[in-house]
Amino acid sequence: MTSTVIPREQAFANARRELDRARARRDRDRAAGRLDPAIELALRRLEREQRTAQAPVAERPAA
Repeated sequence: MTSTVIPREQAFANARRELDRARARRDRDRAAGRLDPAIELALRRLEREQRTAQAPVAERPAA
């Protein structure tokens, strides 16, 4: 029994491609207003959390 081994880089590329497709489909459904309100609420919460995590942090003076 011989199985084909997929190289690590190819596996990551395949996974990234599928993730990008799923995100694009989600974004199309969201733009068309087809998402469940609970899912839309969860997406907004996640986006808000990501924005606050990426906000620049004011530098503190050295002690």
